[in-house]
Amino acid sequence: MAIETGIDAQKSTGSIPNKGGISRKHVMATVREVAAHLILLRMAFVFLLPFLWMISTSLKSKTQLYVFPPVWIPNPVEWINYPNTVVYVPFFTYLANTLTIALLSTIGALISCSLVAYSLARIPWPGRNVLFISTIATLMIPFQVTLIPLFLVFRHLGWVGDFRPLIVPHFFGDALYIFLLRQFFMTIPMELSEAARMDGAGEFRIYWAIILPLAKPGLATVAIFEFIARWRDYLGPLIYLSDQDKYTLSLGLQQYSSQYGREWGLLMAASVLITLPIIILFFFVQKTFVQGVTLSGIKG
Repeated sequence: MAIETGIDAQKSTGSIPNKGGISRKHVMATVREVAAHLILLRMAFVFLLPFLWMISTSLKSKTQLYVFPPVWIPNPVEWINYPNTVVYVPFFTYLANTLTIALLSTIGALISCSLVAYSLARIPWPGRNVLFISTIATLMIPFQVTLIPLFLVFRHLGWVGDFRPLIVPHFFGDALYIFLLRQFFMTIPMELSEAARMDGAGEFRIYWAIILPLAKPGLATVAIFEFIARWRDYLGPLIYLSDQDKYTLSLGLQQYSSQYGREWGLLMAASVLITLPIIILFFFVQKTFVQGVTLSGIKG
């Protein structure tokens, strides 16, 4: 009687195995997982469509650009568009300018933000929470509000037309990166710092030799965010740069697009060359990036 009651209970919960040894609950979980993946694949394809169209256009001849219905697979494939695009625009000059701004800005953000975040997370000094809240509050100020005052300051300094307005401000910290690094530093046990202090280490030695090596995922996250932001920045170079020899990739291609907009194949090829480094970078560092973003929100 007890055995029959147990079997009835298993039937009611759907956990009793069938003849193949697979429970109904397991089958339903598998179906839900497959359905979720199918939905995500369809959404991913929708997001990939603009990029796929850009690649397709970059490989088309002029006669295939304006046909209707649109041609997704070029025939013949015009690979010559890619070598031609670096001649069509001074691609390598723009690339060197973009890399200079992006790399120096990333270095500045890592140095300044990590130092400020360390002081807010690891050193118990009076008023640090007030300063932290004030720093976070600056995130609510739109960039457009400070645009004109900053331009007037840089013009007074004689920096307009140079790379310095696009690089130097990043050596003075960024509220978002300070927040991310502070949260990450707070996940590191305080006992490590206390043990180092007992051994006679100063704060800078603790910061440099103990905290930074343990905070590589957080630092990598900040570096990726900053590098991508500077790589695709358009408004900053548009405001401060006037010499075409100092244009970045995004600004240079926009200027050539407005003047020679008919060469869509070449412009799309240049756009692919600009986008691919970011995609490749993310695929190489995605595990570190996700780890850094996840751990940054553990402690408040």
